[in-house]
Amino acid sequence: MRVIGLMSGTSYDAIDAAAADLELVGDSLVMRPLGMVSEPYDDALREALTAALPPGTTTMAEVCLLDTRIGQAFAAAAVRADRELCGGRAELVASHGQTVHHWADGPAVHGTLQLGQPAWIAEATGLPVAADFRPRDIAAGGQGAPLVSLVDLLWLRGRPGRPVALNIGGIANLTAPDGTAFDTGPGCALIDAAARGFSGGALTYDTDGALAARGRVHGPLLERLLREPYYALPPPKTTGRELFHLGRLRDALAGCGTLPAEDVVATLTMLTARTVADAVRSVGATEVIASGGGTRNPVLTRMLAERLGGVPLRPSDELGLPSDAKEAYAFAVLGFLTAHGLPGTEPASTGARGPRVLGSLTPGAGGLRLPPPAARRPVRLLLE
Repeated sequence: MRVIGLMSGTSYDAIDAAAADLELVGDSLVMRPLGMVSEPYDDALREALTAALPPGTTTMAEVCLLDTRIGQAFAAAAVRADRELCGGRAELVASHGQTVHHWADGPAVHGTLQLGQPAWIAEATGLPVAADFRPRDIAAGGQGAPLVSLVDLLWLRGRPGRPVALNIGGIANLTAPDGTAFDTGPGCALIDAAARGFSGGALTYDTDGALAARGRVHGPLLERLLREPYYALPPPKTTGRELFHLGRLRDALAGCGTLPAEDVVATLTMLTARTVADAVRSVGATEVIASGGGTRNPVLTRMLAERLGGVPLRPSDELGLPSDAKEAYAFAVLGFLTAHGLPGTEPASTGARGPRVLGSLTPGAGGLRLPPPAARRPVRLLLE
């Protein structure tokens, strides 16, 4: 089955569309990656999304507008991916949507909301669309994230030692070989918020770590940030921009005097490196396979590598999955599992009562024609 996976993470900078040929062969899922295209949000949509997210407020009218416009943007990305990567022969679209709220209350998650109405994708492509992956796991008592953990476990199974998969997006998360998985805390969320705030919106992120490279880590601010109670919670646990946003940063800065923007960004970069490294050590990793936009920040990766000591840090590209496209490919896999009636969760990773078939399906132009249900979930993911 040829599947297009659509993903926009907590950095909400662009929609990534990755296409793959997927086939069940015995107890393995064989994936042939076909490539990725990326479509940035237009400025007006990005500004509307920024204004609606914490610490901003919104209205139901604005939520409706965002659901529609994000759905249309995802549809455009899917059409392009089908044309350029699949030659117009895609069979299914799997859309994560755009997370706008993750209702976490300490160790419990009560709900989650991803916008991007899948009807727009189905109408534009004529293809069936799998979407709304996270709520079913939450309804079963899970965290609803990180859902890529199942793909990480299948992909890294059999690799020697204790390889840990790490994704550094707006929020950072990891998956250990025993299924332990959790959000470690901020990836680039606070760095991006500071870059945007100090530049008056001229910057949306710290390009190539340039601000952090010119700054110095401010010890008192770092210690204040590290007191966040989330870090002490045991896994499974998840978080989001509801906790790590510009308003919380401003609270932490109160009483620290006037700090140069470069020092604040350097300190936030160290915060991410420190909390990720602490989480990696807590699961006894022997190597870290990293992906996500944060891996393009050389200052962050250098700080993280230093704090990992002798634990190797390598990009997922070295193992065959492009770092920028890994999450989009992961949702292509999850969409394939849903279409075949197979669970897309690992209870050890999310804390759910059991594995669940995820998501909802929107019919394409030819109605909803699903393949026969598969007998069992694969135990490994093989890349061709």
